[in-house]
Amino acid sequence: MKFLHAMVRVRDVKTSLHFFCDLLGLVESRRSESEAGRFTLIYLATAPGSPEIELTHNWDSHEDYASARNFGHLAFGVEDIYAICAKLAAGGVVISRPPRDGHMAFVRSPDDISIELLQIGSALPPQEPWLSMPNTGVW
Repeated sequence: MKFLHAMVRVRDVKTSLHFFCDLLGLVESRRSESEAGRFTLIYLATAPGSPEIELTHNWDSHEDYASARNFGHLAFGVEDIYAICAKLAAGGVVISRPPRDGHMAFVRSPDDISIELLQIGSALPPQEPWLSMPNTGVW
């Protein structure tokens, strides 16, 4: 068995691609559109051949995706949790659970998908402004 991808629904392709690609650093690996089905599928990965995230955009949907709690979160290992959190914050992303421990943080995508960021290897030494930053919202 081989893990292939996880699918999340998105409301706005441009905003979601900015978050996942420009801010988190994922790369679009492929895309397909269905005029008849009125949807777009965009596959993102951290590297060629790695498991993917499938962003599904249903063109005519007005569903509130944030209200469903049946999907937990996506998790990414990062080289420098403080640097990625600083980049996300500078991009307007709220750090819901700051990396106070130098190991773990949570943010939300533009479609309220919970994203866990985990420091690869040992935790970094605690540092400000993260150390004293409170949690914001839920993750």
